[in-house]
Amino acid sequence: MKLLVTGGAGYVGGVCAQVLIEDGHDVVVVDDLSTGNAEGVPSGAKFVDGDIATVGVELVESESFDGVLHFAAQSLVGESVQKPEKYWHGNVVKTLALLEAVRRSQTPRLVFSSTAAVYGEPEQVPITEDSPARPTNPYGASKLAIDHAITSYAVAHGLAATSLRYFNVAGAYGGLGENRVVETHLIPLVLQTALGHRESISVFGTDYPTDDGTAVRDYIHIRDLAQAHLLALAQSRPGEHRIFNLGSGTGFSVRQVISACERVTGRAIASVDTARRAGDPAVLIASSERAVAELGWQPEHNDLDEIVTDAWAFLQSLGDRAHSAR
Repeated sequence: MKLLVTGGAGYVGGVCAQVLIEDGHDVVVVDDLSTGNAEGVPSGAKFVDGDIATVGVELVESESFDGVLHFAAQSLVGESVQKPEKYWHGNVVKTLALLEAVRRSQTPRLVFSSTAAVYGEPEQVPITEDSPARPTNPYGASKLAIDHAITSYAVAHGLAATSLRYFNVAGAYGGLGENRVVETHLIPLVLQTALGHRESISVFGTDYPTDDGTAVRDYIHIRDLAQAHLLALAQSRPGEHRIFNLGSGTGFSVRQVISACERVTGRAIASVDTARRAGDPAVLIASSERAVAELGWQPEHNDLDEIVTDAWAFLQSLGDRAHSAR
């Protein structure tokens, strides 16, 4: 298939584009490089530098794509609280422009990069797709709004659409991994500390009702995540919007992640205990049973040490090109 990948210069979009190419698809990446970088675009893809609401729309309407995989987004939770207008415009308004182009061009398939942030504070874990969607920040709210829009487009216009709600994506694949200028994810932050780019890693909250008092999260390997996109694309159904959680179904605490990073790197990693962050739930673990049952998805890289090993190898391969955390 000929596929447009928005945000394909980012971490998740770039790895997914790589896996699509390996599966034999013709991939065009559009990205404005506001958060991604050109090095993140796989070599087999055609790269177009531009905004999704202008250049992306033009591409959809001028070329005959078999599908769009939409990863481009503003995705910093803290920033979304401080600058909600950036998230409502960058995520919702621009995606609506892209959806209109998909409708006008009769592009048949859409896979959307959604997030576990739509669930907010969960009532129970593991979290299923039927759990109440009550986002606690504008980032999660903007993603949920897009999900609602996609549902209406699928029903009204016959679009075959899938939303994949990620939990904590980590690891590396095919020479591509996390190397953001502004990093907020735990594993790369801990590994940046191991590299000496940070003096210590902050542990936000040590009094949670968990085994070691620190927050527990579900980590999914980027290669497994990318595989789910292939399956979603192949099994999309006209007129339906299907939603799937993607996680390992296993939780690891902050202290367990730090310990895994110490094992893999062979280096002591300094940590500083500090207060909880407002709105951080104690435990977030996904139920991915629907993806397993309906898509035939089988994650193969659930071992935390394996995830960290791949991320560490990628960061080491960058040398001086590795970003220091901000």
